[in-house]
Amino acid sequence: MISVTILTKNSERYLSQVLRALHPFPEVVIVDTGSTDHTLEIARTFPNVTIHQRSFEGFGPTHNVASALATYDWILSIDSDEVMTDSLQQEILALPLDPHCAYSLWRKNYYRGRHIRGCGWYPDRVVRLYHRSATRFCNAMVHESVITTGLKVTPLSFPVIHYPYHSVSSFLRKMDTYTDLYADQKAGKKVSLFTAVGHASYAFLKSYLLQRGFLLGAEGFEIAWFNMNCAFYKYAKLAERCRAEKS
Repeated sequence: MISVTILTKNSERYLSQVLRALHPFPEVVIVDTGSTDHTLEIARTFPNVTIHQRSFEGFGPTHNVASALATYDWILSIDSDEVMTDSLQQEILALPLDPHCAYSLWRKNYYRGRHIRGCGWYPDRVVRLYHRSATRFCNAMVHESVITTGLKVTPLSFPVIHYPYHSVSSFLRKMDTYTDLYADQKAGKKVSLFTAVGHASYAFLKSYLLQRGFLLGAEGFEIAWFNMNCAFYKYAKLAERCRAEKS
């Protein structure tokens, strides 16, 4: 048996789609970290969902809280903006699960209704199905991942549909949150504003040119610009902390 775990905070936009796609799974554990929209009302309409409200401790640690709350040892971690396809659902339910394996999902990333095949968004694989006695998420505050040391990583064939951003405003909100978390995670690391500029310039060139964002029109440019700004502000915030420590 598999328990699905989801972290939520103001996740109403896609949550109904996400939970409908998970109806064959006996348990969906939601850990909510302070929603003020309709997230919890939506979640309560699904009979296989249990809701736990906790403080946010960073993405990696909070994923591990969700795993510990699950009934079953096999954990499928799904984000609140990831919609499982019927084919992936059937593939997972038919797996001869091996505790020595962790399983990676193929994410099809969409922005403004377009499947993004560039800017570092394609191909995109993430390990999300694992046995909790064999591994867990790392403790990273942001850019967390399942630890796969000593495990065989088996790729699954069918995709999960991912809607990471739906507008420029959603880009900006996530950028502010993620760059704050990065600065918290790297507190004490010595960087300067020049570091921020260098990383930002490389991030844009990598996304737009090397990863072919220029072939994606306005969406490709916006994503590359977002990647540039995200790189700049995470190091700028870290540099700001360095200056504050010296004063």
